[in-house]
Amino acid sequence: MGTRQPKENSSNKPELKAKGKKNLETLKEKNMEENLRRIKEAETAAESSEDSPFDSGSEDDEDESLSEEGGSSSESGSEQSNFSEDEEFLFFSSSSSLQDIFQSGDDDEPGGASDDVEHSRGDGHTGDGNESKSDDSREVVEESDSSEDEVAPRNTVGNVPLEWYKDEEHIGYDLAGKKIKKKERQSMLDFHLARADDSKSWRKIYDEYNDEEVELTKEETKMISRVLKGKAPHADFDPYAPFVDWFVWDGAGQPLSGAPEPKRRFVPSKWESKKVIRYIRAIREGRIKLDDKPKEEHKLYSLWDDSSSVERQGLAYIAAPKPKLPGHEESYNPSPEYIPTQEEINSYQLMFEEDRPKFIPKQFTSLRSVPAYEKAVQETFDRCLDLYLCPRVRKKRINIDPESLKPKLPSRRDLKPYPTTCYLEYKGHRGPVTTISTEPTGQWIASGSKDGTVRIWEVETGRCLQTWDLGENIEQVAWNPLPELPILAVAAGQDVFILNTGCGADEQEKRIEDLLHVGAQQSMEESGISSSVVDWGRDDRHGGIRLKHFKTVTKVEWHPFHPSRSIFFTASKKDVRVYDLLKQKLIKKLDAGVREISSIAIHPGGDNAIVGSKDGKLCWFDMDLSSRPYRVLRYARRINYHHCKSAFEIPWS
Repeated sequence: MGTRQPKENSSNKPELKAKGKKNLETLKEKNMEENLRRIKEAETAAESSEDSPFDSGSEDDEDESLSEEGGSSSESGSEQSNFSEDEEFLFFSSSSSLQDIFQSGDDDEPGGASDDVEHSRGDGHTGDGNESKSDDSREVVEESDSSEDEVAPRNTVGNVPLEWYKDEEHIGYDLAGKKIKKKERQSMLDFHLARADDSKSWRKIYDEYNDEEVELTKEETKMISRVLKGKAPHADFDPYAPFVDWFVWDGAGQPLSGAPEPKRRFVPSKWESKKVIRYIRAIREGRIKLDDKPKEEHKLYSLWDDSSSVERQGLAYIAAPKPKLPGHEESYNPSPEYIPTQEEINSYQLMFEEDRPKFIPKQFTSLRSVPAYEKAVQETFDRCLDLYLCPRVRKKRINIDPESLKPKLPSRRDLKPYPTTCYLEYKGHRGPVTTISTEPTGQWIASGSKDGTVRIWEVETGRCLQTWDLGENIEQVAWNPLPELPILAVAAGQDVFILNTGCGADEQEKRIEDLLHVGAQQSMEESGISSSVVDWGRDDRHGGIRLKHFKTVTKVEWHPFHPSRSIFFTASKKDVRVYDLLKQKLIKKLDAGVREISSIAIHPGGDNAIVGSKDGKLCWFDMDLSSRPYRVLRYARRINYHHCKSAFEIPWS
């Protein structure tokens, strides 16, 4: 801006104001006359332009007429040819101020303000200083792209502090040089009431420069909100627009870059192959070591470091739950509806302890008459026990659909062929069947039930061959592993029965009768023998032998003998012993090395033995090699050899 600021000397301010007022009054009179003359000339020019055949450019014609008038007056040397710099700045600039008049009067010679004005009028187009002044005036009135210049401000004091007009009745001067009086201010109460009644009051801003309220438009409020959020003022502007490369270079069309590929790019490099061979030799010789694991750096610990500063990586601390706050019923003077009657108190005694209320409200006249709470120590002790014994653990619970945990089973059609219909049923037992056993040849099957009966069935026809009623719950039945002797062992109550099934040929039946024939034996109670010995004898009712124990028998198995030699095996807790019956001595001791033996099986050839244990180990012994296991398998507790083939079966669990 071309305006000049007044001097900061506070002592010259009254003199400057007096000179300015005098200059202002003189300029007012002369400029008013000049403005009236110009308005009349513009009206006459407009009337003359109406008679012309061209209607366009009335404003240009007016400007031309004004310029012609100005030119003629300048040639005649009229005193009203040009305005001075200060006059132009005062009446035609939207940002002029009264200070420029004060400054111009103070900087010129002390001849008076009127002399300065006349001097400036007389030297309109001749002096160099006037040309520079006219340039400054043109810089002042130069147009701007700011939205504030669309509406000219009423106040023309310029860029001066408004504190100068704090004690004055006006805030500045308009374009005509008249004072702009201050408006009456509302009280704060009226101001807030007016803002409460007006729904658009939040968009009104007080303009202190022009002493008026300005209402912001919706577009301006949107711009302000976007600026406060750190965005661009205009919503249409994209600060992150994609870059557009307007220049595209086609390298393939150049003579150097468009040359054909050389042959060396299609042939393996012999120097690279030599380098690879050199690396391979270095790796083989150990000169290059490929250590993928990073070396652990030795950590140094401060000797005087405070251990409390180390953050413990343990369970997250969970604060203890706060005790329940007392309610209205625990008041010393509760409401009548909280006080129970005597009948209700008596009914509390009939309730369970966990359902019984812990506190019975009572009414007192004052807080001083409230006695000590008799359960305070007990409740505090119970809370301490809860805090001490009940763990507080933060668990991350995952909501999983139970249906997703189920395995996806294949279609039943894909599993065929499998049994779909019942082929044969063996009916005859009156109670639940607890045990079954198949004869080694596969022709007969024995079953035991809780009704105390044992039945022999033919597998192919389902015919019941024989039935025994033992009078006790049948725990287990077991066929003799030798097919030449079809004998059945049954465990019922405290007895073990060895029964002749009658399923063999005549020679086999005769041999079985010879084996089961025993003479009458004196009972152990009559003979006074210790109860640790088993009482056994002939059972004429069922046709076999009866072994009587002093405890309930839950399981029965046939003892493993050698299939071709007079050798039998006994299993203890940790080893298996092999005895020769003819020589009556120990032949071999098999060390299984397990915690506890659970089962034993002998191969039909007699040269292999398998031992199972409760810890899931299976020991395979070769009788001709060593007393140590030939091989050890896991996850097997029961084993059994195949009767015909050289294989053994292991039930996996």
